[in-house]
Amino acid sequence: MADVLARTTGRSVPRTARLCAVLSAVILSGAACTSGSGGPEEPSPPPEPARLTLATSSPLATTNAAGLLGASTSADTLAGRLYPPAFVHGPSGQQIPNRDLVTAQTLPGPEPRVVYTINPEATYSDGAPVTCTDFLLSYKAGTLPGLFDAFLPLTAQVKNLECAAGAREFTLIFNEGMGARWRQFFGPGTVLPAHAIAAKAGVTEEELVTALVAEDVETLRPVAEIWNTGFNLDNFDPALQVSSGPFTIDRVDDDGTVLLRRNDRFNGDPAEADAVVVWPKGTDIGSRRDEVSAIIADFTGGTPVDWVHRDEPGNTEEIEYATGVRIEQLVIGDGGVLSTPESRAAFAACVDQPAVAAASSQLAGQPVPAMAVRLSPAGSPATDHDRPVADAHLGVDLPRARLLSGSTVRIGYLGPNPRFAAMVEAIRVSCEPAGITVVDASAEGTTLGDLVTATHDEWWNPTISDGNLDALLVALGPEGEYGSVNVTTDDLEGFRAAEERLWQDIPTIPLAAEPRTFVVDRNVGNVVVNTGNSGIGWNMDRWQESEGQ
Repeated sequence: MADVLARTTGRSVPRTARLCAVLSAVILSGAACTSGSGGPEEPSPPPEPARLTLATSSPLATTNAAGLLGASTSADTLAGRLYPPAFVHGPSGQQIPNRDLVTAQTLPGPEPRVVYTINPEATYSDGAPVTCTDFLLSYKAGTLPGLFDAFLPLTAQVKNLECAAGAREFTLIFNEGMGARWRQFFGPGTVLPAHAIAAKAGVTEEELVTALVAEDVETLRPVAEIWNTGFNLDNFDPALQVSSGPFTIDRVDDDGTVLLRRNDRFNGDPAEADAVVVWPKGTDIGSRRDEVSAIIADFTGGTPVDWVHRDEPGNTEEIEYATGVRIEQLVIGDGGVLSTPESRAAFAACVDQPAVAAASSQLAGQPVPAMAVRLSPAGSPATDHDRPVADAHLGVDLPRARLLSGSTVRIGYLGPNPRFAAMVEAIRVSCEPAGITVVDASAEGTTLGDLVTATHDEWWNPTISDGNLDALLVALGPEGEYGSVNVTTDDLEGFRAAEERLWQDIPTIPLAAEPRTFVVDRNVGNVVVNTGNSGIGWNMDRWQESEGQ
């Protein structure tokens, strides 16, 4: 279990049932009085013009996509345009080098290494340079689970990251036999502004680097707390959340709406739109359409789009359905009833993936395939090649499942989500004949931080977390979730062997492909559907509204 679930910790992450963010500092008062008592109030400023809007299925809980909360709530939907990745995941699965941020050169050898050179013009929106300290902090967050609530499983493959404070070059050194998936490192929303975190923690950048290299727990404890919670949007701190990407956050409204503005200090091509509104999950879009100039939507399947009237004269919005590259799966806690490979295998044996996929398809309004592999999306050559492995783990094996008879398995997810509820119900039905009780525990736990896990505290003492969940239903990208996997898509035999190993340990149980629904306004150019983690907003800075919008 060390590969996927090593990034979970015993610390709980705040639940995200309903997020709100109060930003009194940026809500400019229009009630400043004139001199003299009883003077008239100055008029309120005029309302802002309608703006281009992205509607999402994410609650927009945090801009730290590397944390447990961010990984559980699709944080890179937003965070990728604030903290861009080293390689951009394109719509066809390609990895596009992001030279605005960094270039990379691989050096083969017994311990493969990658030398990164940061663009000398790369800066944050507060004017501070991007340095290797930002990358060192990201790496160390993944290797210190007793301090950081991080979801960075591939860091298990790294031996060291060599960095001098303030340097524009650093080297990532892999453990022997690792490094094949190096392009997956430093993904969207995972390289945060270390200088801003250090300032808030009261340490210099040099002191931060020294503490990270030495793994100095006492110095790093306040740093980790800021990293863990400081990027949550229910308490937006503009001095902390400075951006290295094409947009920066202007404000967060009480209902969770985020207003992005063009980052004038971004060293790449400036964003086409001067501002983009991002609506969180649960926004009543039908009642707010008049507030915005155009809507682009990226939803998981089953999210209502009844606000689109395709037969209405003058309608410019089109709906597109897609089978996503992400795989909806159960991430299993390893500290409770499912703490051993044998118990996880028994539980997996009662999970009927075709029935779960059918339940998802019905609520989504579009068919999605059952999945019994984790490392490649539906329809890819690797998935087709792994069909024998998948077929061996599809459906129900009641004799094997009865080894867990009498046990209760609590499954959580980010709700309310009728489709996920139907998927959990399908699992309950298929597991009941084996004597396994499956409980929908979404009211008790919604993130990876709510899993019961075997982990370590900051003094490296083993401990069992007091989590509320035995498993979390969540969609994960297949590219970078398993630290023990060291294969790329062109190694089909390696993929099959890796899937067979994962079915021996069973850190997760794959269920079905993720259904996605997109709404695209024809008056907005350069919108390209992408079903990966960053979603349709992967190139938001290139979106361009037609004249007259």
